[in-house]
Amino acid sequence: MTAALTVFLGRAGDRNSRAMAGSQVLGRVLSERLQLPVRSLGTSAPPLHLPWHKELAAARRELIDLAAVYDELLGARRRLVSVIGRCAAGLATVPIVARHRPDACVVWFDAHGDSNTPSSVPNPYLGGMVISGAAGMWESGLGAGLSFSNVVLVGARDLDPDEWALVDAGTLTLVRVGPQLGERLARAVGPRPVYMHLDCDVLDPGIVPTEYVSPGGLTLQDLREACDALARNEVIGIEIAEFEAAWPKDDSPCSPATLLEALDPMLR
Repeated sequence: MTAALTVFLGRAGDRNSRAMAGSQVLGRVLSERLQLPVRSLGTSAPPLHLPWHKELAAARRELIDLAAVYDELLGARRRLVSVIGRCAAGLATVPIVARHRPDACVVWFDAHGDSNTPSSVPNPYLGGMVISGAAGMWESGLGAGLSFSNVVLVGARDLDPDEWALVDAGTLTLVRVGPQLGERLARAVGPRPVYMHLDCDVLDPGIVPTEYVSPGGLTLQDLREACDALARNEVIGIEIAEFEAAWPKDDSPCSPATLLEALDPMLR
């Protein structure tokens, strides 16, 4: 399949503007690396700092546009390479993947479970409800259809009680940080086609800038090992989220080069 590079620059529950800037950087570098034109969607805008339902309302029009592009590309059997800014943009992408490819395994690299609902935590965050929204546990207005049985969490370690309950019950599969990550991930995914979501905070702090910092994450070697394992399957696509263009302490820029080297098996 011919790859298509999509970069989403719009709002998705942002608490700062660094991921919007990061999307521009990643889009430019990926375009050069893969020799692909960039299809940009959305307009960068200042964060709103509003409750989740108002953040969703503000982002909805551009997320609907993102979903339409995914529908078009998957209908044309294109392989997806996407930069989506914040995880919350997955509310638009994942339901379309589930509809076109119900056989696919959504492999979710994230320090968090992203499986809260509006009523399961005291202060819901839009980006923390993506998997549950795509699975129809609450109504996002952007579609559903994802089965929990087709989700594999990788590297998640900062989970809320409701999310641990899903893991403990076997509703969600979790591949933890640790030795033989690639082998354990390959067993969890099996022969299924793969759609990969990467929240950069799955990595150990200090590798790339991210809004959230959670110790005990993946190394770049771990990520490369996981990508090597996944790339043996049919790859439907990959979406990269939560890469911030600059380090928050001093605004010094961060190159995504080492991150993209680790992702290379999936990008190819």
